[in-house]
Amino acid sequence: MRLVSAVAGMGELEEIRFGLQFRMQPGWKIYWRSPGTAGFPPEIDWSQSANLSTVDVAWPAPERFTIFDLDSLGYKDEVVLPLTVRPESPGAALRLRAEVNYLTCKELCVPGNGMLALDIPSGPAAASPHAALIDRFRAQVPVDAAILGVTVEQAVVKPVAGEAVSLRLAISSETAFAQPDIFVEGPLTAFFEAPSLRLSDDGRRVVATLRGSGAAPAEMISRPLLVTLLDGDRAVEQAIDGSLVDVFPAVPPGYGASATGGGISLWAILGLALLGGLILNLMPCVLPVLSLKFLSVLGHGGREKTDVRLGFLASVAGIITSFLVLAAALAAMKAAGASVGWGIQFQQPVFLSIMVVVITLFACNLFGFFEILLPQRISNLIAVDTGPRHEHHHSLGGHFLTGAFATLLATPCSAPFLGTAVGFALSRGIGEIFLVFAALGLGLSAPYLLVAAFPGMATQLPRPGGWMVTMKRVLGLLLVATGGWLITVIASETGTDTAVGIAGLAAAIGIALWLRGREGSRLGRHAGKVAALLAVAIMAAPVIAPSHRTADGQRSLDDAVWRVFDEDEIRRLVADGQTVLVDVTADWCITCQVNKAAVLKRDPVASLLENGEIVAMRADWTLPSQEIGDYLAQFGRYGIPFNAVYGPNAPDGVMLPEILLTESVLTAINQARGDGGLASQ
Repeated sequence: MRLVSAVAGMGELEEIRFGLQFRMQPGWKIYWRSPGTAGFPPEIDWSQSANLSTVDVAWPAPERFTIFDLDSLGYKDEVVLPLTVRPESPGAALRLRAEVNYLTCKELCVPGNGMLALDIPSGPAAASPHAALIDRFRAQVPVDAAILGVTVEQAVVKPVAGEAVSLRLAISSETAFAQPDIFVEGPLTAFFEAPSLRLSDDGRRVVATLRGSGAAPAEMISRPLLVTLLDGDRAVEQAIDGSLVDVFPAVPPGYGASATGGGISLWAILGLALLGGLILNLMPCVLPVLSLKFLSVLGHGGREKTDVRLGFLASVAGIITSFLVLAAALAAMKAAGASVGWGIQFQQPVFLSIMVVVITLFACNLFGFFEILLPQRISNLIAVDTGPRHEHHHSLGGHFLTGAFATLLATPCSAPFLGTAVGFALSRGIGEIFLVFAALGLGLSAPYLLVAAFPGMATQLPRPGGWMVTMKRVLGLLLVATGGWLITVIASETGTDTAVGIAGLAAAIGIALWLRGREGSRLGRHAGKVAALLAVAIMAAPVIAPSHRTADGQRSLDDAVWRVFDEDEIRRLVADGQTVLVDVTADWCITCQVNKAAVLKRDPVASLLENGEIVAMRADWTLPSQEIGDYLAQFGRYGIPFNAVYGPNAPDGVMLPEILLTESVLTAINQARGDGGLASQ
């Protein structure tokens, strides 16, 4: 390590070229100004120098070193860091003293320290023998990108799972790229991993995706970034400031803001959560539980207003409590670094089997196979005095369970505004998660609160009578249909054999409880124990049965039109000028199935997908997938359905609303194409 000068004397120069030269033994390296996952760059203290005003250090283009998937950036063999020195008094002798701390690494790392000295006398500024060496390395310092016709056109920064961000860069060049590499510098402690690159057919445009970590996502988003691109002999850099960085992709007007973007206030999010929870009452996932709601309302006919009010408030308590339990579970999963999302419990076959048991028992209760009898002390605490014994009896506990059950069945659905609220909550802290989920619970329970405020709406209904037996059986059939839907979801996750077995065990529970009311039935006398054993068998079946999961966590697609989701493939297709529609779906998401039937499988959208004019790509989230969870998080979304359209004019995607309309899909396609062509309507 030594200091070298480009001149032998000071002359009258106001700036003098020097170099800090390092020579390493074979296999050893030192670090660039941004060292990577480990290490630190040389640090220089000039305080003991004389006649020195300032020193600027330039950094030649580094080399990437990869060991065990860990990247570091630096130099091997030899490097000269070009120095631009400004004396306090031009023409006077210069006394340089540099204390240098550095780190050099091979299989192990050795920190070093050295004091360097170099004196330049006054006199003619003749070139020294080291001038060519300094100039050779100065030529390797990246220059402003515009000088060599390179432009960073767009940068999109998105928080992803954990304390990390995803950075996507679109870079163009007047001459074709050969083998580009990209380094990105942000906050002091941040580091961006090696990029995933996609080149256009003509080689003049590259889309790079890098994952950044080491600093808080908010800090990496707010700080300016410096992009360095190396390609053969070219080394350029461009600063990325806030005017070029998009935190989230563009959203078409009227489709709602991104969950964490744009400075939207917590109060506004809570308002959206209330509205989303209210609309959730109309979603297909909640329709099966309307039978229980309807039965509850009918049972209040002719009752006292106080009883009605207490019953509906108990249902509200069940809904809100369930939402808070969901909030606690999601907050714990997020703290543990797991992928979180709205309705992800339906990805777990064990949860689905428990729901099958619950629905089976609810249906059998409606069919009159059994009544739930609580211990007398508990019954006295929660029972509502409904008058004579022949009247339809409800307890506060029953209303509470009805509300909780409604919440569980609602979670596989997403409603307008709900995705925005949930995305905001899950991208923030624990406090925001609980506040937003409480607001969602209030929204879902708003119809109950309305009846509690005006109980006359229920008390004016006819008194319960024999007609309600028939009504209960009809509503029980609706729950049986819901159980059948859950069985189909289990079949997609664990296989047909397991699903058929669970369906048979559920039917056996119904038969056992039916025999309970038959005199002389030996099995009926033990129906409770038999039903309990069968319920345990149902819940254990998904654990015992072999997994139906494929190697990559996604099942094969039935429809040949749809490609399997691949985010890198999206970038390649868009770079080639194609338009891509992404559908994130799951077998347990009823709203997703409605979107398919109403829009994606009907003309004109279906024709665009079938003739290849629009590339169709489906991400199946029926089973857990970290890749799909991270992809959704890039858009601030944590639930499905989710659809986005990519194209040359929208390389980072145009989000669509949760409930698809043909017009909204065609508008997004036209926006993403950017070629002036209109999708036929």
